[in-house]
Amino acid sequence: MKKVPMFNPIVEMDGDEMTRVLWKMIKDELILPFVDLKTEYYDLGLPNRDATNDQVTVDAANAIKVHHVGVKCSTITANLQRMQEYSLKKMWRSPNATIRAALDGTVFRTPILLSKIKPVVGCWERPVTIARHAYGDVYKAVEYRVPGAGKAELVFTDENGNETYRRTVAEFDGPGVLQAMHNRNDSIESFARACFEYALDRKEDLWFSTKDTISKEYDQTFKLIFQRIYDEEYRDRFEKANIKYFYTLIDDAAAKVIRSKGGMIWACKNYDGDVMSDLVAAAAGSLPMMSSVLVSPDGNFEYEAAHGTITDHYYRYLKGEAVSSNPLAIIFSWSGALRKRGELDNNSALMAFADALEDAGIQTMEEGILSQDLAILCDPADVVEVPDNAGLLKAIRSRLEANLAAQVELLSA
Repeated sequence: MKKVPMFNPIVEMDGDEMTRVLWKMIKDELILPFVDLKTEYYDLGLPNRDATNDQVTVDAANAIKVHHVGVKCSTITANLQRMQEYSLKKMWRSPNATIRAALDGTVFRTPILLSKIKPVVGCWERPVTIARHAYGDVYKAVEYRVPGAGKAELVFTDENGNETYRRTVAEFDGPGVLQAMHNRNDSIESFARACFEYALDRKEDLWFSTKDTISKEYDQTFKLIFQRIYDEEYRDRFEKANIKYFYTLIDDAAAKVIRSKGGMIWACKNYDGDVMSDLVAAAAGSLPMMSSVLVSPDGNFEYEAAHGTITDHYYRYLKGEAVSSNPLAIIFSWSGALRKRGELDNNSALMAFADALEDAGIQTMEEGILSQDLAILCDPADVVEVPDNAGLLKAIRSRLEANLAAQVELLSA
């Protein structure tokens, strides 16, 4: 079978631990035999980030701005334990945070659904996609443990040195804690545009929720910016696409999502999106069944699995034990990047391959050939086999070959 051509490269970012092992296996078994793969490679494994003082992460983010499409393996965000384990110079920041900041991107996370795994929310028929604003809020907050009695104030001094605002936050009569967080209008505007564009691309309704009844300045700023941009730039396009933009309070949104059939994009502030994406993943089936794409308002895309580096499997793998890890989210990160590359390059063959790759993964699982984490979620009668990683990828490859052969037969008919 002739390999599918690629006209332009994607940025490939390698990662850590078990996902790094799976990354190579998936490339070798499911992509390289079928695609004339072109990538610009960056090693974002923790040892190389330490060796380059994390410059490799910055370089990878800048490369995405050039090539517009990237695919990323899961990486370790170092804490004190990891710093000691890997003998690091320092606790390097999250690569995802660095890339999000560089691209000014919004994270969209969508569950991968299998009929054999019944969602906890029985009425969901289609995936609920969470759009998370990946800037500010508690993640860039300034915090202080108040040691004793005193007064806390919120003060703003303008660029000319003039104090233009001062307000007492709290009068402390004993120890306590303080937190101050912020956001920027330009970041919120980028978030809004990324959400509206993604909804148009997916042809799905967009929901946005905050708590503006309580946070009458902070959260209401988000609400007003979203509404202004929708009215000025997107209302006509949404009406022509027959999709809707809907705002409500976050507690009301949570209740409505639980009672819905799914199939919408739910945009959330940073912390809300962090929590809700894991909640939706668990309610839909499993966190390893969650795809993720970072979208920038100027047309850059970075695909990755939403899960971590599967550390427990990695330690077992190092001992020589057979492990059964779920590869679907990593497969979907590759298929998403290849499909977007094909879309940008008008390369229908590459887009068709991406479809065939995703279908092969889903079909294999639907046939009852499952990873260990999925097998325990299914009716035992539906489980045909729980192979190790190599065996599972061989089964997916067999289905992929059949899908590609069917495509060729269809085109030649």
